[in-house]
Amino acid sequence: MRKFAFIVIIYFVLTRINCDINSSYVKFKYSLSNLTLKNDVKIELDIEENVLSEEERGKLCVKNFTKCRNNDIEYEVTSTKLSQVLFSRIPPFDLSGVKGVSQSCQRDSRTYVQDLAAFKFWALQMYDSTAKLPSGLMNGNVNQLGDFDMCLSSKSEEENIHGKYCLASMQVDNPHSSYLSGIYRLLQSHMHFKSKLEDPGHRVPRFSSINWALCVPSSCTPTDVELGLKKTVNKFIEGTDLKVQYEVDPAMCQSKSETKDIPDSTKIAVGVFSGVILLCIFASLYDSYTIKEKQNEWIVAFSLKKNYNSMFTISRNTNDIEAVHGIRFLNAILLVFAHKSMALFFVPWANRTQYVEYVSQPWTVVGRAASLYTDPFIMFSGTLTTYALLGRLQRTQKLNLFQEYVSRLMRIVPTFAALIAFCTFVLPWLNNGPTWNLVVTHHSDICKQNWWRNLLFIHNYYGFKEMCLTHTHHIGIDTQLFFASPFLVYLLWRWPKKGSVTLITIASISTVMRYYVTYTMRLSNYVHFGTSIQQLFDTADHMYILPAHRATVYIMGIFLGYILKFYRSTTLTNRQLQIGNAVALFSFVASVLVPSFMGSIDYVYNPTDAAWYAAVAPILWCFSFAWIVFTTHIGHKGLFGNFFSKPIFTIWTKISYTVYLTQFPAFFYNVGITRSPESYEFFRSMFNLKEFLWILALSCSLTLLFESPFQNIRNIIFRKSPSKISDQPIKKKVS
Repeated sequence: MRKFAFIVIIYFVLTRINCDINSSYVKFKYSLSNLTLKNDVKIELDIEENVLSEEERGKLCVKNFTKCRNNDIEYEVTSTKLSQVLFSRIPPFDLSGVKGVSQSCQRDSRTYVQDLAAFKFWALQMYDSTAKLPSGLMNGNVNQLGDFDMCLSSKSEEENIHGKYCLASMQVDNPHSSYLSGIYRLLQSHMHFKSKLEDPGHRVPRFSSINWALCVPSSCTPTDVELGLKKTVNKFIEGTDLKVQYEVDPAMCQSKSETKDIPDSTKIAVGVFSGVILLCIFASLYDSYTIKEKQNEWIVAFSLKKNYNSMFTISRNTNDIEAVHGIRFLNAILLVFAHKSMALFFVPWANRTQYVEYVSQPWTVVGRAASLYTDPFIMFSGTLTTYALLGRLQRTQKLNLFQEYVSRLMRIVPTFAALIAFCTFVLPWLNNGPTWNLVVTHHSDICKQNWWRNLLFIHNYYGFKEMCLTHTHHIGIDTQLFFASPFLVYLLWRWPKKGSVTLITIASISTVMRYYVTYTMRLSNYVHFGTSIQQLFDTADHMYILPAHRATVYIMGIFLGYILKFYRSTTLTNRQLQIGNAVALFSFVASVLVPSFMGSIDYVYNPTDAAWYAAVAPILWCFSFAWIVFTTHIGHKGLFGNFFSKPIFTIWTKISYTVYLTQFPAFFYNVGITRSPESYEFFRSMFNLKEFLWILALSCSLTLLFESPFQNIRNIIFRKSPSKISDQPIKKKVS
């Protein structure tokens, strides 16, 4: 009997948030039986017959809740009978008698209930757009978004009442009974992520919260809605051991009557972007219709024609490290899919439990190991930087730190600033949706406050919660490591033995730090089954986004760059190649497959597992690719070397930075405009061709409009200006 009661309670909790059993509603319910409609009353439409469509005539008839006839089309609404049947089973969400609710909200709610009984069209829209009890609750279909657009379009012309859409959140505690807990676990899709209402929901979804759409009069505040929701649900859980928390975030309530005017900052941003586009168009025309010898190179730097040809031209120089391009492509694609899989958890899947069971298979380690895919980028950043700096040290015996730093900043800052400006001032105004304010506008609000941290490349020290564009933490890490690289490279170049010992010591300390902090703080660099949102944020804040904990693979890159520069003529025997290939293959497989058991539904978190993974997996993963790069560079390409060295991958390298920048805004855009639950199907949901084409188009646009032009300007500046050497020439000692 208790088991049956729990199921009934769960159903009532989800159903009855659409009503409030109070005295005014009871009176309204019993008064329905006394409401009659005189069918012999007719209203003549003072409109020409050919002015209105049949649908518009029908709406007009509904608004007047009577029988009317136009030509041979007859519309009849028997409101009394329908009201008795429909609203007694699924009552409206009524705030008119809830204690603490504002007077204006109570007044408009009372009008809404009365007009709904009369089947007035605007009230029916509000009622219809509020979420109702769905099928498939035990398949995880607990998040109901209602009808966002219908709610916002509902309006009473007579009373000047507009519909307000509120996406309320509820958190139901796990019942004590093991059997009831099993049912609850199905409702919550096996608790794939454990979340609380207090957790930030803009970067990682509050997976175990229930989202329920309510359409209320616009005069009702979020506090009013929360009070009504709490009173309604508490009536049905009273006397049980169920505990429910409620939250109606003001940002999750939207109405047309509260729509703000476009701010000046957005107009300025649009003007700047428009100006850049016009400049690039002008430069393209200038480039096409002027004599090349007489062209102004500062103008041509913005030419779309020049930059397009450069972006899609496959060319290599003699110092190119060929395999790097293909390996970057592989890790970038894996990272895109890992980020996409995280974004999919925001979507209110109708078969969410089935979806979670599907992604608990061992192969889904590919999506759970997202942290691994950024490590090769850090390693190759160290490799390419070291390779270039050693080349300059060989030629001139000195480094110009000012030129190195300015050159780096000119490459990444304009594009980065353009993305921040777009996501902060333009993107929030491009669309709307039930979760739009959570995953798009909220990021914009954070960026308005903290954008300066990003442009100073210190944003990764302030944590994920208040970080502008959280996915850009990698730029901060890489830039900080780059600023330290000239000193580390010079140390290795000037004193190879002492420098090697120093770098190995730093890398070892970084590795031990990852192990220690993961174990002691119970972090997890791997998205294991049942991880909490708090654990994910703590892992990011205390380990993943800090350069001191990521220095190991960067130093591996420095050593790789040194070896590629000074040991290119090395020849390996077949035996050495076989041993190296075996170790690299083992490293690759171990870093991917060994942690797969943590993706099981039955996995219980163990800090030792997480600590070993955080400490060792990045080293193994990066070593497997470092070996391919090394053997390919010295002439032993092999199967993987040949593949990763394909010239086509050089095109990807030219847009890889902008692909990294644009993917999350594209994913969150689609999450924000999602209006109803969908059925998850792996290939259709994961491989969204339209979405990927948009990412590619946005990346190419950002490259053509910002990255390439400012790289051209950088080249012009450093080609025309004689180097102002900040370091004294230092000759390398012969060891």
